[in-house]
Amino acid sequence: MKAVLYGKKILLGVCGGIAAYKTAFLVRLLKKQGAEVQVVLTPAALDFITPLTLSTLSENPALSTFTNDTEAAQWNNHVDLALWADFMLIAPTTANTLSKMANGTVDNLLLAVYLSAKCPVFFAPAMDLDMYKHPSTLKNIKILKSFENILIPAEKGFLASGLEGEGRMAEPENIITFLENYFLENLPLRGKKVLITAGPTYEALDPVRFIGNHSTGKMGYALAEVAAQNGAEVVLVSGPSFLQAKHPFIETIRVTSAEEMLTECLQVFDTATVAICAAAVADYRPKNIATQKIKKNEANFTLELEKTTDILYTLGTKKQQQYVVGFALETENEIENAILKIKKKNLNLIVLNSLNDAGAGFATDTNKVTLINNKFEIQPLALQSKTEVAHQIINTIIENI
Repeated sequence: MKAVLYGKKILLGVCGGIAAYKTAFLVRLLKKQGAEVQVVLTPAALDFITPLTLSTLSENPALSTFTNDTEAAQWNNHVDLALWADFMLIAPTTANTLSKMANGTVDNLLLAVYLSAKCPVFFAPAMDLDMYKHPSTLKNIKILKSFENILIPAEKGFLASGLEGEGRMAEPENIITFLENYFLENLPLRGKKVLITAGPTYEALDPVRFIGNHSTGKMGYALAEVAAQNGAEVVLVSGPSFLQAKHPFIETIRVTSAEEMLTECLQVFDTATVAICAAAVADYRPKNIATQKIKKNEANFTLELEKTTDILYTLGTKKQQQYVVGFALETENEIENAILKIKKKNLNLIVLNSLNDAGAGFATDTNKVTLINNKFEIQPLALQSKTEVAHQIINTIIENI
């Protein structure tokens, strides 16, 4: 399974043709891929398949009108629906709807959503063979392709008319394959391996206690998800965290200590295109680890620490063609300290966090960072969700590799 549809928000338009019965299977396949599906039907489609079937399978209300039927009528906002979608798929696309799409006619919710869509639009025609080959149909398909809509060609086979030929909607499995191949070809990190570290490290004091920090790994996990969505093969080396990576392109390696994290990173780094060190790695660890729980005998307790190996510095010294990104959490002289780290650790980019900024730092769902590249160009970002920050970091990497 290519899994490129995982996490995609798909707006599925269903028109009034006998092939509408196949959309139940199509929705099921999209959901199995991990996509989120919102169905919009034309009024004519209600004669061929019920909204209840499609809403049950999609786990979203299947819409067919501009308002719902309750006493407190609610508007189904066609603009919001169009903006929500990563892409729109109209299957089946009847000759009637095909003509309306080509000519900008809006007489139902689906066509209003279509004219509002800024995302890619795929259409899968379904009609009798003579209708499919009619000059008006061919003209309308040509017009839609000139709009940069993407045709999923009809297939040959037995038709509802009893004839056999070209015009039947592509089988759901073939539509999935078509979409996978399209998005796989257009993913910017396809064929790239991205190494990401996340979370804290725990440095053992004895079998019970450890030295650690408050990192949850949210930023690193967000980066892993966004990199995978862009087609990367992601190796996520995670310290102790309650989070779970969801995308099938992510391989998660669980570690506890800084030394274990370094070992796993070195196993991957030589074959990586990008390395993003987002983990909050301990700078020090106990010099001696007690084999038994340390008893509370004395009023005072002295703990001798030694430095851990600097993972980011180590990867920077081994860098050849890799694009290496570091994180810096600072409380004073933030810009100056971040630039020093770029130089010392041979980085391409550093992501600067300041604990002085509200909403930034550990355990929050938001972050406020400044990006600084190895030309010392400074790009402050607004306070936003860690997922949005991850998108901007990954987009910056894509632009530079």
